[in-house]
Amino acid sequence: MSKVKNVVIAGLGGQGVLKASDILADAAFRAGFDVKKSELHGMSQRGGSVSSDVRFGDLVLSPMVPPGEADVLLVLEATQVEINRPTLRPGGVLIGPDVLDPGALKNKKSLNVALLGAMSTALDIPEEHWLAAMYANLAEKLHTINEQAFALGRSAAIEQDTADR
Repeated sequence: MSKVKNVVIAGLGGQGVLKASDILADAAFRAGFDVKKSELHGMSQRGGSVSSDVRFGDLVLSPMVPPGEADVLLVLEATQVEINRPTLRPGGVLIGPDVLDPGALKNKKSLNVALLGAMSTALDIPEEHWLAAMYANLAEKLHTINEQAFALGRSAAIEQDTADR
């Protein structure tokens, strides 16, 4: 049995946190994993904190990532990093908006997909499943710009979190 992978995606309302978690869950499902997902909307309509937990593996019993057990923490808004850092396990991977060159992103609304691209290199899900999930979850008119954003993210360097807790 494979270990369950725990991912937390966090940001502010309107940044695409929930769409990013939908794409991740879909990609993991396409790769043959059991997937569970939960969402905390908070004040999402007013730009407040939003987070989503995605867990996948051979058998997943709960959708919630226990505190301090996220293998990956993906944060779309820099102000949300420290708020959500306690969810990350020691040695886990923290991916924030600072992994990208802000000028390289052609459409700022594609930040969530670009950061998924960065995260995709840290998870055992083939790229074709990521792309299929992206196509299934986004309008066709958005495919080209999001393909570019995803590729930009995949080229970003990500590192394990070494911050003290």
